[in-house]
Amino acid sequence: MAIDEEDRDTGLVRMSLVEHLAELRHRIIVCVIAVAVCGTVAFFLYNPVLHFLRQPYCDAIRGRGLKNAGIGCNLVITDPLEGFTTRLKVTGYLALFFASPVLLWQLWRFITPGLHRREKKYAIPFIVSSMLLFALGALVAILTFPKALDFLIGVSGHGVSTFFSPGRYISLYVLVMAAFGIAFEFPIILVFLELAGVVPSRKLKQWRRPAIVVIFVVAAVITPSQDPYSLFAMAVPMCIFYEVSILIGRLLKK
Repeated sequence: MAIDEEDRDTGLVRMSLVEHLAELRHRIIVCVIAVAVCGTVAFFLYNPVLHFLRQPYCDAIRGRGLKNAGIGCNLVITDPLEGFTTRLKVTGYLALFFASPVLLWQLWRFITPGLHRREKKYAIPFIVSSMLLFALGALVAILTFPKALDFLIGVSGHGVSTFFSPGRYISLYVLVMAAFGIAFEFPIILVFLELAGVVPSRKLKQWRRPAIVVIFVVAAVITPSQDPYSLFAMAVPMCIFYEVSILIGRLLKK
């Protein structure tokens, strides 16, 4: 890929508009190929992944001694196309997950020429921290979801049989993981605002009490399952992140 000029003082790489578009096309092609290859592999991993996703439902059913008209914890398809669309949906999620390192690398390589050396120094810790925090949030969601599902089944009352369709069940599971992953990006936003001088650390310290109330309200709103287990599993770490962000902001400013 042709490069016009590199500024030695700032580290900026100067490229023409045509070169930018060509670079973007190249990155997109690589991303599409990566998703297609990972999607092919993911298509054949559907059954073990479905078994993993179905496990919280099976545990909740067995724990409550429910028979569910002899079908146990099997997911029920009510639409002739739902089985196929569910497989495509799970394959798509897995393909994006497996290809995410390639996608993030291509994104990084595309935006790097437009960053100053100082911006690159800050960008790498922010990107790595964002990935780790999102993965941590998804892990907390996986650990919390069985309790949340058990609560949702139990709160429906006696004399109610649970027959979940795979499409809606898997969508809820993935939404919960995505919500936790996004919520755990909270400290990244706070630290960025502190470094940019938008919100000083002392202000965050002064706003601690109302911030805790807002955190619990936001957690209650964005939690897809709307159960108390997910609420506290999301809100408590966010409150801890709030305090850690204040400390990190002070250290980085110094």
